[in-house]
Amino acid sequence: MQTETLKVYWRPGCSSCVRVKEFLTKLGVDYESVNVSARPEAMNELLELGVRTVPVVSRGRDYVFAQELADVSKFLGKAVAFDRLPAPTLVERWLNVLHAAQRHARQIPADKLERRATEGRDRSIRDLACHVYQVAEAFLKLVEEGYEHLPTIYNAPPPASVRTPAAIAAFGAGITAGVERWWTGVADKSCGGTVKTYYGVQPLHHVLERSTWHSAQHARQIQVVLEELGVRPQGPLTEKDYAGLPLPAGLWE
Repeated sequence: MQTETLKVYWRPGCSSCVRVKEFLTKLGVDYESVNVSARPEAMNELLELGVRTVPVVSRGRDYVFAQELADVSKFLGKAVAFDRLPAPTLVERWLNVLHAAQRHARQIPADKLERRATEGRDRSIRDLACHVYQVAEAFLKLVEEGYEHLPTIYNAPPPASVRTPAAIAAFGAGITAGVERWWTGVADKSCGGTVKTYYGVQPLHHVLERSTWHSAQHARQIQVVLEELGVRPQGPLTEKDYAGLPLPAGLWE
């Protein structure tokens, strides 16, 4: 019988954090919510486990990275079925998001780029707009070079030269072109096989799905940021563009 409290370590603005909390709530699983931004000392608890990133689900000294919900369900001892779009559809959705985010990056008022994107997290609008593409950059490093430590890429500060709306769009265009080149060269369009990541060996199809919805979630956030700034997004992404992606219902937390 489990007596240790189940904890979820998370921070605002983290897409996978939002998703795992909603997942547990939907399953009816009680947990202690630990916001590491509000409680910085909580990161020391994770460091003691050898963990440097969130989200993490823990029970005592046992834990699981929550980037893949199938791993979380296994950790909980629950059988959960996950419906996933086929790889070609995921790539189509992803490229559509990446192209749209370039349009929206150009619309960000230059004098607002360094404004914080959301309360509770020290991430500027500039950083958020670049993060849409850094997710894809990390994916490419993984599949093309075997680089496992994805957060060191997608959570890194954007290049110092990317300081204007046009530069963000150009940065995104280069990475989008890289995704297109990768997909053209993929022989197995089902994305079978596995890749080794910092959160374990994962099916490539699952990592592709996570990268797709991860970029899409942050693209959603940029659209909301534009609207809050009084800017109407050009060619906004809609529910049709997100269809079938396992996006969380919540936007920030």
